[in-house]
Amino acid sequence: MSTPKSANPGTVRAHPRFSLIGPNLVGLECDHDERRERLLKIIPGVRWDDPRHIWTFPHRRDVLERILAVFRTDWRILDRDVGESFGFYKSSKEALLPSAPATSPPVSILEDVRRELVIRNYSPKTTKTYLSCVGSLEHFVRPKSISSLTPDEIRSYLLYQIEKRKMSAGTISQIINALRFAFIEVLKRPFELGDIERPRRGRKLPVVLSLEEVRSLLEGLGNLKHRVMLMLVYSAGLRVGEVVRLRPSDIDSDRKTITIRSGKGKKDRYSLLSELVLEVLRQYWKAYKPQKWLFEGNIPGEPYSIRSAEKVFENAAQKAGIMKPVSIHSLRHSFATHLLEQGTDIRFIQELLGHSSVRTTEIYTHVSRRQIENLRSPIEQIMQPKSK
Repeated sequence: MSTPKSANPGTVRAHPRFSLIGPNLVGLECDHDERRERLLKIIPGVRWDDPRHIWTFPHRRDVLERILAVFRTDWRILDRDVGESFGFYKSSKEALLPSAPATSPPVSILEDVRRELVIRNYSPKTTKTYLSCVGSLEHFVRPKSISSLTPDEIRSYLLYQIEKRKMSAGTISQIINALRFAFIEVLKRPFELGDIERPRRGRKLPVVLSLEEVRSLLEGLGNLKHRVMLMLVYSAGLRVGEVVRLRPSDIDSDRKTITIRSGKGKKDRYSLLSELVLEVLRQYWKAYKPQKWLFEGNIPGEPYSIRSAEKVFENAAQKAGIMKPVSIHSLRHSFATHLLEQGTDIRFIQELLGHSSVRTTEIYTHVSRRQIENLRSPIEQIMQPKSK
């Protein structure tokens, strides 16, 4: 296909112009724009007609809607004869009206979204989340198809999620990311929300265990596998998904490092291997002799499950009498906070945790006791007993 220079050289067309050029074919004239032309080329049936110097496409409502989306407009720009042919006029005396909704079931784009996510190497977790978000929208707007939605209709869906289903700001932001991907990368049409802004997230401080609480929790574990697993989470600041995916080869006893492969964001990084933890690991190695995974589950060759690791922590916290609302991730929070209180540079902590931005790591400055302990509350000065 040759690249069009301009539909009508020397003229500027504010909107695309559609014309009927046959019983089953429609013509399109528009200004030359490389971005729009790239989007037009991937719409099924759209072709550049060099002799006529126009675009052509089959007389189909779904194709027309995708072309209109490329130009960020709608059926109101159509001339009357073209509009009538697509069913946008009830009669010559009536104003423009949308045709009755199609009775055929809408075509799902879930498989197209899944393939595009896999091709772009998105993580399985993100893929699952995005498919869930897009599938929820498809169910909400039935019998309409996602490709025909307006910004107002998407707004109504988001409002439903916020007001009726009480979704958090983080979940709403995730839904917006998923829908943006589906519209721009799969449907190849703009994703517009009008004046909708992403909801603001409230800042919640992480729950941190004290050194004494961590000691009590770890010492209460009688099972060697469970103890060394939680020791690794705390001593290296690991996520639960990272500790259960460790392989024996990731432990470097000479350099005293642990290699975390394909962590969050599919990034590799190194973390600390404590000499004390290494000694316990050697005991574990002799007792369990792990092969493929450092911590294997009940099924040979399969890693320990995330839920089982979380349950180990929950039982240990209960046994230690810890009343705080903690999870296994609290050990990672505690690792970072305790390093900060020891005077470790925050950028080094950022590298150990695998944070992309130091701003994420800075949250631990709000729970560190290092600065607070050096301050005196003004009440101590006000309420001091008077000297005689």
